[in-house]
Parts: sequence; C-alpha cells; structure tokens
Amino acid sequence: MHGVRGTSDRVGPRTHGHWRVAADGNVDDGGGWSSVKTALPTIIRRRLFVQATRSPERVLLTRVLLLIVLVLAVLAIFWADRDGLKDHVDGHVSFGDVAYFTAVTITTVGYGDIVPVSQRARLVDTVLVTPLRLVIWLVFLGTAYELVLQRWMEARRMMRIQNTLSGHLVVCGFGHSGRSSAQEAVARGTPAAQIMVLDKDAKVLEQAAALGYIGLLGDATREQDLLDAGVPRAQAVLICLGRDDATVLTVLTVRQLAPSVRVICSVAEEENIKLVRQAGANAIVAPSIVGGYLMADSVRSSHVADYISDLMCSDGRVRLVERIALPEEVGKAIRDISPGLVVRILRGNSRIGFWEGPEAVVRTGDTLLEIEHS
Repeated sequence: MHGVRGTSDRVGPRTHGHWRVAADGNVDDGGGWSSVKTALPTIIRRRLFVQATRSPERVLLTRVLLLIVLVLAVLAIFWADRDGLKDHVDGHVSFGDVAYFTAVTITTVGYGDIVPVSQRARLVDTVLVTPLRLVIWLVFLGTAYELVLQRWMEARRMMRIQNTLSGHLVVCGFGHSGRSSAQEAVARGTPAAQIMVLDKDAKVLEQAAALGYIGLLGDATREQDLLDAGVPRAQAVLICLGRDDATVLTVLTVRQLAPSVRVICSVAEEENIKLVRQAGANAIVAPSIVGGYLMADSVRSSHVADYISDLMCSDGRVRLVERIALPEEVGKAIRDISPGLVVRILRGNSRIGFWEGPEAVVRTGDTLLEIEHS
C-alpha cells in the first residue's frame, strides 16, 4: 500500500489457507452463539486453533520413520533371543520366521505357530516388546487422529460456526490493543462467546480461548479468513494489527465484504489517520497520540489523566456515553438535562459545546455525549 507508513509489532508468518477454531463452554447443538460456544468438546477446543509447526507430509514421514525404527527394534530383540522361540511347523527358527513372528506380535494376531518357550524369551517379550508394541499402536492412532479425524471434525465445527455467526465482534489482532478492546467489550456487556479473535499467532489464540473468546487462526488482510470470521454478519470489526499498512488493506477488504458493518481501527502514525478514514473506517483511535496528549497535560496537572481514564473504562465511577436525544429533551438547553451532564451535541457535521448559548439547545435527531454515573 503506497503512501502508508507501517509500524512494527508482533506479526507472525503468513498462514495461507490454514485456519483453526476454538471456544470455551459446554451445551447442546441448538442454534445461536450459545451452541457455538458449547459445541466444541473440552479436550479439543483449546487445541483446534494451534497451527502445525510442520507440514502434514513431514509429520507423516516422521511417523513412518519412527515406526520403521520401532519395528526394527522389535525384530532385533527377537533375533537376538531366537533360541527362546519355537516353531511348531518345522522346529527351526530362521530370520524369515523371526520377521513373521515380529509382524504377528506387533499386530497382536498371534497364530500360535511360533511361540516363546524359555523363561528369558517370555520375560523379554513382557518387559521389552510389549511397551514397544504399545508405542507403535499409539503412533498409528495418533497419526490417524491428527491427519484425518481431527481435521474432519474441525472442518465440521468451522462450518457450524460460520452458519451461526451473527451480531458478533471481530477483533483482528490480539496484541495489547486487541486484548484490551475485547476485555472492555466484555466488561460493557458483550458475552465473551460473541467475540471472534482473528490472529496469525496460535499462542495468543490459546490465551484468547482461555478467556472464553472464539479464536480463528488466519490473516486479517485475506478475504477468505475474514469470511471465515463472519465479517458480513458481524456487529463491528475492531482492527488492531499494529501495522498501518496492514490496517488500510484490512479496512478495504472488510468494506468490500460488508459495506455497512462498523469498522474501528487502531492507528500508530498520525499521518495515516486520513488514509485509514478514506479506506472506510467509522472510528479511528491512535493510542500513542492520545497517550502523548495525556502525558504532556500531566506535566502541569495531577488529576486530568486519571479522570479521563475513569471516563473511558467500564469500572470507573463515571463514564462517557453517546446516545440519541429523548423526545422530552427536545427544546431544552443541554445545561438543563439531568441527571447526567451533557457536554456536546452532535448535529450532522456540527459539534456543539455546552457553552455555545442558543445553539446548545437539543433538537430532534441530535446525538448527545453525556457524562453519567456508572
């Protein structure tokens, strides 16, 4: 994206086409977000989003090599102790007989034509071969689950989530800003299970799932990953990627998928605010700039920064809210509206302060910014 100055933050490797999902909770298969939260079994839900560090082909090759080594180990043990084996067919134990006995032992078939007869051979079979046989079976079962069953179950659950997502929040990026945004949304009444976190780092998604959010491993700049997150049916998309160039690209992609969804962006560089707004963001927050304002103001004031923080967070004594003017408030000066303290009227593109005399009178359709007791 030309003209956008990027900023560095935690950005993991690109994950083309790989997604995982996770949620927290337990219920039935009913519709809605409750079923999404509870449809994933406890054993699976916190690991579904973990991206494999190796490709399926490499995992399979590693498992095959491990199986070959284990089988050869069992073969070597039986060959070293072949004198303790007895062949009921011809009485002679050859290498082929040992290989055959290794195969039937590992597969637990046991036809009984070759058996251990000495105490030593039976002890070796019990102490050495049986654990190796269990390990081989565990490798077989683990491989089948990881490469086949788990992916099939995950695909089904992803389809179920996509079919039931509606009115949720999508948080793109789960760094400091994304985490704080999600926590504050929950504190303001949004259920944790209605927050979808989209990030490229499986470790932070594990943390998100532990907090009750639904995690999606993917890239917020990719159209398919945004579709998987249910952006077209979302209530709002919060973009906290830490890179302004990626933020602009994400806003453009979101606007293409969902022209009416509300988009809120975190921007690092002041010069990029205009570009992000032109891309289609409804609201833009620049944490570093706001922080700089408060720090500069705190040079001469001791309580302003604390009061601003009190206004913004849900657990403060007061809070700043935005609401539509009530019918009974029309015609009143904003100084006369109670019990809260109205500090600004938003009328079209105008911003009217409480000090502006006749203009500071409420009209139908006005939006009010009000400080109220929490």
